[in-house]
Amino acid sequence: MSSSPTTPGLARFNAAGDGAARAALQAICAGRAWADAVLGGRPYPTAEALYAASDAATAALTAGGLAEAMAAHPPIGRPEPGDPASAREQRGMAQAAPGLRAEMRALNLAYQDKFGHVFLICATGLDAAHMLDAIRYRIDNTPEREREIVRQELGKINRIRLARLLEDPAGPYAREQEGARP
Repeated sequence: MSSSPTTPGLARFNAAGDGAARAALQAICAGRAWADAVLGGRPYPTAEALYAASDAATAALTAGGLAEAMAAHPPIGRPEPGDPASAREQRGMAQAAPGLRAEMRALNLAYQDKFGHVFLICATGLDAAHMLDAIRYRIDNTPEREREIVRQELGKINRIRLARLLEDPAGPYAREQEGARP
């Protein structure tokens, strides 16, 4: 007897209506081109195939698509109010000493002035000192080098968020699939 490599979360994602799946994807990454590419690859046989499609879609983002995706990310140290994902991902900075948080705010502003966008780092599992070291190092990058690092960090964030989507027992689109009332 052969078992399917498809997990229940992946099966729900593959079976969700396009509107619900698109909404779930855009909650992961605000880039419309990324969501279009990932949505267009359904159904995915495995989670790894979904992650690979996400990686390819992130790599293919134009400068405008990358800017659109980054615009939805709050600055490190200031998670979006009411957004549990943002708060969870930035937990390491929330626990930092006030002086470290103040330095991070100042460097965030300097970074934004230089590059025109927020400092993006896959903060999940990082402590505040690591994030501070990263921005100190990266602020000296050229815009071209920084854009490629940002693309890599966005790819990591997207993978983590996709994994959480697949682990969600109901999924954000369960009502649509089950015909439940809103």
